[in-house]
Amino acid sequence: MEHWPVGMAILVVLLFLGVPIAFALASVGLVGVVAIIGWSPSLALLGSVFFDNGRDYSLSVLPLFLMMGNFVVQSGIARELYESAYAWLRHRKGGLAIATVVACGAFSSVCGSSLATAATMTKIALPSMRRYGYPDQLSTAAIAAGGTLGILIPPSVILVFYGILTQQDIGRLFLAGLIPGVIGVIGYSIAVRLSMRFQGIDLQTESKLPLMDRIRALKSTAGALALFTFVMGGIYLGVFTPTESAGMGAAGAFVLVILKRQFSVQATLAVLFDTMKTTAMMFFILFGALTFTNYVNMSGMTQDIQSLITGLTNSPLGFIVIVLCIYLALGCVLESLSMIMLTVPVFYPIAANLGIDLIWFGIFVVMVTEISYITPPVGMNAFVLRSVVPDVRLGTIFKGLVPFVFMDVLRIALLTAFPVLVLFLT
Repeated sequence: MEHWPVGMAILVVLLFLGVPIAFALASVGLVGVVAIIGWSPSLALLGSVFFDNGRDYSLSVLPLFLMMGNFVVQSGIARELYESAYAWLRHRKGGLAIATVVACGAFSSVCGSSLATAATMTKIALPSMRRYGYPDQLSTAAIAAGGTLGILIPPSVILVFYGILTQQDIGRLFLAGLIPGVIGVIGYSIAVRLSMRFQGIDLQTESKLPLMDRIRALKSTAGALALFTFVMGGIYLGVFTPTESAGMGAAGAFVLVILKRQFSVQATLAVLFDTMKTTAMMFFILFGALTFTNYVNMSGMTQDIQSLITGLTNSPLGFIVIVLCIYLALGCVLESLSMIMLTVPVFYPIAANLGIDLIWFGIFVVMVTEISYITPPVGMNAFVLRSVVPDVRLGTIFKGLVPFVFMDVLRIALLTAFPVLVLFLT
């Protein structure tokens, strides 16, 4: 008798009851494996998952990139990125909102967190947009959508998790996320103009700055550009492994804090403690997911789901459409990390059997997960904005996000039609 339908039902119940995703995955995985092979080998396997992975050197990439992102936030570079982007775009219609999207993309490239990007840029960009008469519906949507780029543009914690779960090269995943990330910035900038057109927004623009003034505005972003080039260039040229680049990036971000004169012992200790707490949380989630993966592999779930999907379609494109629909549905009830940990162990073996490149599939999964950050009812970036600016209603934010979600869907269609856009740099 197959165990996995019962196991999945229990997992869904636990998640709806509010049990943390790490404990839900680990408990269902352990009990499921016990039902298949018995207690003694199951406990030995559980110990192996936690002990062997806990001392795996490659996992040190996670806390190091988290530390890098936290130091970047401490450096205060987000404001400089925003001001530099605005210097180049102030003369265009919707220039402030487009500058916000560009600054979000740039900040994401040295931060790696969607929620941190959204929270930081809300404090910086929203007051400026309000001062120039931008409606909250447009300004909050631009920030929330721009923040989603944090899980795609490297360094990305979500891509690290995907790489570990699927045994894919994290460096290649980072490189694969670059072009889709740039396309995302362009798409969101177009969404700003579409929003203005359909909402009948007519905003005043400022005069175009002289070229030399715009070039001078870029000087303040030299540190962020140097850090990103250093980390990603080292990976691309083969000078660093992803783990080594994470260490160098964390050290470089700390130097950036000092150069920006933002160093203090109290703030630095806060960064270290926050990194430690987040790392512990994410390791528990990862190990719970790996325990659940063992259950998935032993229960025959992957083979059964593959047979079900094959009965519906035998083409890779059909599989991609089905996965897209599943993720859009799950995004209504689960946050992004839970979706990744729950579904990737099931879907990636099927994708591999259908001949789908797992690097491309990882970027596809992350892009679909991006949409869940800005769609109701569990749009995490919208809730972050709501917590920072409680006078803006959630309905206002979600309504403004419609054109941005539309551009996300178009981007997924484009990269599905032309996979080379994802794989070109890898």
